[in-house]
Amino acid sequence: MPHTMSEVAARAGVSKATVSRVLSRSHYIAPETARRVLQAVRELNYHKNVHARRLATGRSDLFGLVISEIVNPFFPEIIRGFQAEAWERGFDVLLCNTEYSPGRTGAIMQKLIESDVRGVAIVTSSLDEHAVDELVEAGIGTVFCNLGSSASLVSNIAIDYLRGISQAIEHVVKLGHRRAAVISGPEDNRTAIIIKNALVSGLRRHKMDPHPVLSSDYGVDAGASAVKSVLAAKEKPTVIFCGSDLIAMGAMNTLEQTGVRVPRDMSVIGIDDISFAFLARPPLTTIRVPREQLGRIAFQSLDKMLKLKRHKGQEYYLETELIVRQSTAAAPQKSQTE
Repeated sequence: MPHTMSEVAARAGVSKATVSRVLSRSHYIAPETARRVLQAVRELNYHKNVHARRLATGRSDLFGLVISEIVNPFFPEIIRGFQAEAWERGFDVLLCNTEYSPGRTGAIMQKLIESDVRGVAIVTSSLDEHAVDELVEAGIGTVFCNLGSSASLVSNIAIDYLRGISQAIEHVVKLGHRRAAVISGPEDNRTAIIIKNALVSGLRRHKMDPHPVLSSDYGVDAGASAVKSVLAAKEKPTVIFCGSDLIAMGAMNTLEQTGVRVPRDMSVIGIDDISFAFLARPPLTTIRVPREQLGRIAFQSLDKMLKLKRHKGQEYYLETELIVRQSTAAAPQKSQTE
């Protein structure tokens, strides 16, 4: 028969409230008290009954986190940051994966409501803002990335891609590059569109009308395929800006296979600074998005909003920055004298 919280409290010599605070990772518990409680928990093999707690308090301990796909290395650091903030406050995380499927997205929204989550962070750009109207109508706080302005029960985290993109363009201009190509992310992806527009307008301001400008899925294979169109252009660029590090890695692989040396013949720049970026050969110059910080801010924004009397959302900002590695170098000498 499962043991109860009262039995844990009796064995540890504390109150049930103290046991609850220890299990919720409260910062206001003496280390020795926490040690006794956790020892009693282990000895009795006690587990929290989340369903009983929901009935007693009227609230769940769950927060939702919606991402595009778990296999994309862009997301693990976001998950880690969000989960760390939740766990520090005694909450659990329901992780949902859309796989870019509208049908799956609808099911996820329903699952989040049925699970009575307190708040949801939406960090996939493939989701339409109206797809989560049900969450707000159900009184569930929501935070987005690069979606729009905040409102009641809605906060927004704006990622300043323009800062890192401006640094990257200035970097290649100083290296003598005059011809650039762009391989952006998917055409129906909100963040990909923001990045592509910022790249194209920034390059044009520096008299570098980009050609070609292509769209690609977020994947190594897609980047490898897209770069073939770049190589087929009449005037080949000396630098390629890619909409993600995975696209950039795929592009570099195809460039190597076709005899184009990176960065001696052509420079490549990515976006995200995923954990594999510095392991690429050559190590990838990229625009860093502070993703663990993004995850932490996403949870903090939900926690703060839900504590406010009117649940008013807020705007948050994250800066990007250029990380220079070995995939960029001076433009080939021939291009500098043309």
